[in-house]
Amino acid sequence: MVNKKEIARRRTFAIVSHPDAGKTTLTEKLLLFGGAIQVAGAVKSNKIKKTATSDWMEIERQRGISVATSVMGFEYEGYKINILDTPGHQDFAEDTFRTLTAVDSVIVVIDVAKGVEPQTEKLVKVCRMRKTPIMVFINKLDRPGKDAFELLDEIEQKLHLKVTPLSWPVGMGSSFKGVYNLYHRALHLFKPSSQVIEKGIQFTDLSVPQLDELLDTAAETLREEVELAQGVYPEFKIDEYLSGNIAPVFFGSALNTFGVKELLDVFVKIAPPPTGRESDVRFVKPEEPAFTGFIFKIHANMDPNHRDRLAFVRIVSGTFKRNTLYYHVRLNRKLKFASPTAFMAQKKSIVEEAFPGDIVGLHDTGNFKIGDTLTEGEILHFKGIPSFSPELFRYVVNDDPMRAKQLAKGIDQLMDEGVAQLFTGKHTGRKIIGTVGALQFEVIQYRLEHEYNAKCRYEHITLHKTAWFTSDNKPQLEDFRARKSSQIALDKEGREVFLADSPFSLQMAQDKYPDIRFYFTSEFEAED
Repeated sequence: MVNKKEIARRRTFAIVSHPDAGKTTLTEKLLLFGGAIQVAGAVKSNKIKKTATSDWMEIERQRGISVATSVMGFEYEGYKINILDTPGHQDFAEDTFRTLTAVDSVIVVIDVAKGVEPQTEKLVKVCRMRKTPIMVFINKLDRPGKDAFELLDEIEQKLHLKVTPLSWPVGMGSSFKGVYNLYHRALHLFKPSSQVIEKGIQFTDLSVPQLDELLDTAAETLREEVELAQGVYPEFKIDEYLSGNIAPVFFGSALNTFGVKELLDVFVKIAPPPTGRESDVRFVKPEEPAFTGFIFKIHANMDPNHRDRLAFVRIVSGTFKRNTLYYHVRLNRKLKFASPTAFMAQKKSIVEEAFPGDIVGLHDTGNFKIGDTLTEGEILHFKGIPSFSPELFRYVVNDDPMRAKQLAKGIDQLMDEGVAQLFTGKHTGRKIIGTVGALQFEVIQYRLEHEYNAKCRYEHITLHKTAWFTSDNKPQLEDFRARKSSQIALDKEGREVFLADSPFSLQMAQDKYPDIRFYFTSEFEAED
């Protein structure tokens, strides 16, 4: 039987936001409280050599942005916390969307000055569709920004979330004095750059004179705003939060380690423990004795010295044990894992056993694809792992003929991570990379050079869309292949893809060949 205690104490969540809202800084400070790291990294500072623990890829250190989802686990007050820090940049949204399938709740970070930004809207929409419980952390209160009520209105209107503040700011920017925690009824006074976290002062009644002594003229404003907020916004109910109907809001300054502990203390108490997942045959509950899990991410070269490739598995049910044979459903074969790993960003440690909610890294020699399911023998596939049709395309050209093998291997492995797709012209043999965002081309080029010692350059190609195609009408299929031979390529799995150079040519193909079915995601077998 699965250890129900172990399930109950786990919290697996993602931190999502628009770039620069302070997501990676918040992750750092949460790790700091968990004792997982001793010093928080300065994500943007060039003076400080230490970079953020979660931004471990070389290109991330140089650009000061996250381009890959990092997985980190730590213990805090009896809870086992698994954080997935996701890329904020829209060019890497696909990685973030897939990560959201592996978590049970989400913390959305919003910049107090910028408010709700477009990328945040997209990510929250995915969370809402999945009914994922959401908490909001409004960051950078030590800087001038929007009024608290204005921000909460914006969150409700743009993100379509019903909010309830569980803390309230006292001032903002240069007049920022602290935060009143509505959940614990305690006032926390702000001290800039303080790494010492002082216990809040209990105030069950805000009308006491002591509040005026501490806050001076800001005391009356706090009383009025808290009274108004409690009148306007619904009372916090844990069931409403867990069902995704209400989002608790916290205020603070992650850079100054302020408001982070309050967020964490409430989070561990109210956030959901691991939840089950829908499969193609049934709903799988975490407390079931048999192990099941799914691959939501693959990462090549986490350690460039060893050229290792890791597949990240989210454990859905049962207990995962090292050196145990598990069934790979797609390949119809059993695999054993000698060194499954848990993470503190890129620092890995061998895991003997893991429980539902945990994220485990499995060394992979090419057996895994994103969306693969592992079980103890049951044939099922977990649903809802999204795949996106590429929107941007480039020919990839070898820039160093002596390194052709390295380039081929590098492209092959990086495509398996799911950040881009590779198509090979059926007649020309030319390789085309398709991505969702332009920055991915730069990242692929950089990683090929620095991780595989291979150089490439890109050449322009006019492409509107790629469409996989199938048909039961053989003559029509043969005619289509003959007439469109210069526009047909093979994907990484050897399946035929039509390269439509314009919306018009795609429409013409669909009209002329009515018996051919065109698909715009590579997961079309499931749709057939």
